[in-house]
Amino acid sequence: MGCFSSKSLHLPVKKTILDKPTEDIKKLFIFHEKLGEGQFSITRKCEEKSTGKLYACKSILKTKLKSKEDEISVRREIQIMKHLSGQPNIVEFKSVYEDQDSVHLVMELCGGKGLFDKMASSQGHPEKDVIGIIRQVVNVVQACHFMGVMHRDIKPENFLFSSNDENAMLKAIDFRCAVYIEEGEIHNDRVGSSYYVAPEVLHGSYGKEADIWSAGVVLYILLCGQPPFVTKPEEQMLYEIQNAPIDYESHPWPCISSAAKDLVKKMLIRNPKKRITAAKVLGHPWITDVEASDKPIDSVVSTRLKQFGNMNKLKKVALKVMAKNLSEEEIKGLKTTFSNIDTDKSGTVTHEELKRGLTTLGSKVSETEVKHLIEAADVDGDGIIDIDEFISAMLDRFKLDQDEHVHQAFRHFDKDNDGRITRDELEIAMQEYGVGDEDSIKQITSEVDTNNDGSIDIEEFCTMMRSTRT
Repeated sequence: MGCFSSKSLHLPVKKTILDKPTEDIKKLFIFHEKLGEGQFSITRKCEEKSTGKLYACKSILKTKLKSKEDEISVRREIQIMKHLSGQPNIVEFKSVYEDQDSVHLVMELCGGKGLFDKMASSQGHPEKDVIGIIRQVVNVVQACHFMGVMHRDIKPENFLFSSNDENAMLKAIDFRCAVYIEEGEIHNDRVGSSYYVAPEVLHGSYGKEADIWSAGVVLYILLCGQPPFVTKPEEQMLYEIQNAPIDYESHPWPCISSAAKDLVKKMLIRNPKKRITAAKVLGHPWITDVEASDKPIDSVVSTRLKQFGNMNKLKKVALKVMAKNLSEEEIKGLKTTFSNIDTDKSGTVTHEELKRGLTTLGSKVSETEVKHLIEAADVDGDGIIDIDEFISAMLDRFKLDQDEHVHQAFRHFDKDNDGRITRDELEIAMQEYGVGDEDSIKQITSEVDTNNDGSIDIEEFCTMMRSTRT
């Protein structure tokens, strides 16, 4: 079972996979040793020439992409990594490039061991250590599900420790099989890895609960040293995954705590409707009895809301314009995230709803911080966040690399299409969003109109939109 399909007609290597011009990545990065190799890609350590910083670069070979579905999978993998980037326990995405031969995903370099290696090199783990690991694995599942993503390939090989330090964070590094998913949505294609695949995936009808089964298999291995099903040949093992009883009696199970057994049994229930959710795994007494790190963490939601809050009003309105012009596919994950926070389904997020949502994603936030985050995203000042404001605030920085989106936003302000946003045009456009007061207009003009000619040209607008200073 893989994640790329080979059902369609074969395609010659020709056009670009991404909707952007090709670039020579070797002008920007120096490539070092190989870190790993998959069926479709090679991952190498690389060094950014301008900063000397080290990253990991996953190069997907275009000759390996045999169908339209394969190309769509690559684009979706990139989109999902951008969507989740910034969430703890998920590798940070930096940038993507395409040349004649490959699509290159540049991401955070995790310098520690893989989870698979750590598990294989140890004969049994103290339960306290197991809790520390499985908590982080399920954090990934919880973040994915909350943000509208089903991972579909949770297994130790897809996790690396950020460094070799004792308290290094575990990071999910591979989203090749991941898809966007809405509540109740059913998939039927077989993907994943044999030892970890959920029974309902083999039946051909599954939802996000399949990720919990896979995480349950990881927990089972951490506790007893081997997967619940290991029979050869593979066909027999897949049959057993669907039908055979799971062993909780053989050594070392009698030595394992009843609380640990209770949790693994709840994760490995064959009926997905009765299986425990990620949130309930993280709230299970066996997990919560061991202190988690009290180091405050920011979820991707709180981080982006803070960044949005620091932007000038023109940039906020421009992002709102951009958000309205994005396709359904581009905002699918953000809409699901909003829906999961908007628990009363009113179409707006209140103070209490945001606080609950951030807590679910692992952020420890005070009342004051939540108030500031609401104010940050609340462009029209009505005290709540609507769907447009939320999507605007959550738009990842990678959208700003796309000329088409930025130019489209510029044209919204440049009413007479003369290539400049005059003071009058700025005032009219800003008033549409209830932020066209005299002081705001003055502040925006002084910040953005760098050549002091009394208007904002496309270059000045692009500089503002792409500036890391918000």
